[in-house]
Amino acid sequence: MPFADELIGDHTAKALIEAIAAAAPGAPLTTLRTAAGELAPLSLRERSDLLRDALLRDLPGDYDAFARTIRAARDGLPPFSGWLIWPVTGAIAAKAIDDGGADAFDDAMAVLAELTSRLTSEFAIRALLDHDFDRALAAVLTWTASPDEGVRRLASEGTRSFLPWAKRVPAIMADPRATLPIINALYRDESEYVRRSVANHLNDLSRQQPEIVVEAAAAWLSEPDENTPRLVRHGLRTLVKKGHPGALGLLGFTPAAAAIGVVGPALAATRIPFGGTVGFTATITNTATVPATLAIDYIVHHMKANGSQSGKTFKLTTMTLAPGERRQLSREHSFREITTRRYYPGEHAIELQINGVASGRSEFTLLAAL
Repeated sequence: MPFADELIGDHTAKALIEAIAAAAPGAPLTTLRTAAGELAPLSLRERSDLLRDALLRDLPGDYDAFARTIRAARDGLPPFSGWLIWPVTGAIAAKAIDDGGADAFDDAMAVLAELTSRLTSEFAIRALLDHDFDRALAAVLTWTASPDEGVRRLASEGTRSFLPWAKRVPAIMADPRATLPIINALYRDESEYVRRSVANHLNDLSRQQPEIVVEAAAAWLSEPDENTPRLVRHGLRTLVKKGHPGALGLLGFTPAAAAIGVVGPALAATRIPFGGTVGFTATITNTATVPATLAIDYIVHHMKANGSQSGKTFKLTTMTLAPGERRQLSREHSFREITTRRYYPGEHAIELQINGVASGRSEFTLLAAL
């Protein structure tokens, strides 16, 4: 994942200042210019919020005037796109909420739809959903029929329960069924960009109401197109990892792994250098008299700062074994430095998981960085 300053940094602030200055030549943009030098210590969302608030202070008129400036910047030069769109859409939503009128609210929804293809409006729409959920949701439902794939994708992505980097919307969290009409309208969308969002939306819902998700996926599989099985598999991935019987059954996996013999995981080494990889092998045997379809994952139990362990599940493979068939698997797992996880030296473990059932565990030591 890129670092914050690679997404919203000095270059983003400068591009925003240039675009707004061209659209509103009389505005000094003093606050924006100051904010450009204050981004360094902030997280990504804090950077966006700082630029959003600076933009609101530098353009203090009413909503209509603000929206005219943003549309002028959109239609003018320099190009108005990229990560500057995040603070701009946030400012549009905030301005409409501050205005308090229905016309401003509806226009803000329209502006978000107009700008989403230039990066995304998925974060800003959360404020409008929180402010007037029913009114915002009604507009979002119309977006599912938009000719613009970016707008259709916004309908699904902006209403996800657990959208990364975004604030939760209480009304969505309280009623997981509220967004089902949106993804029901989009699961057979022609765009992979849209369908992937639908799958992620479904996966988010599985963290709240697994039965609702299995019910929706079953309905989709009863009226599929050529992309539906893949979408459903992606949308049910968390439930499969957890061994949810309904999800496993819907995807054709054997309900229980009791008739599966497992040897391993056997580790290639038990002392792993920081930044290195741990390799392992395992042998899986179907001891039953009928074929077994298996979702095979592995869990890495990471050492935490407090000395306890926390498991994270990774997909390994899926397979169907004939009665008596045996298959050997191998994998290497990297401990190279990444921005989304911090590794601590100490005792770790690898554990296999077959159709949601843990099987076999091997310990290893991650060494301290030199």
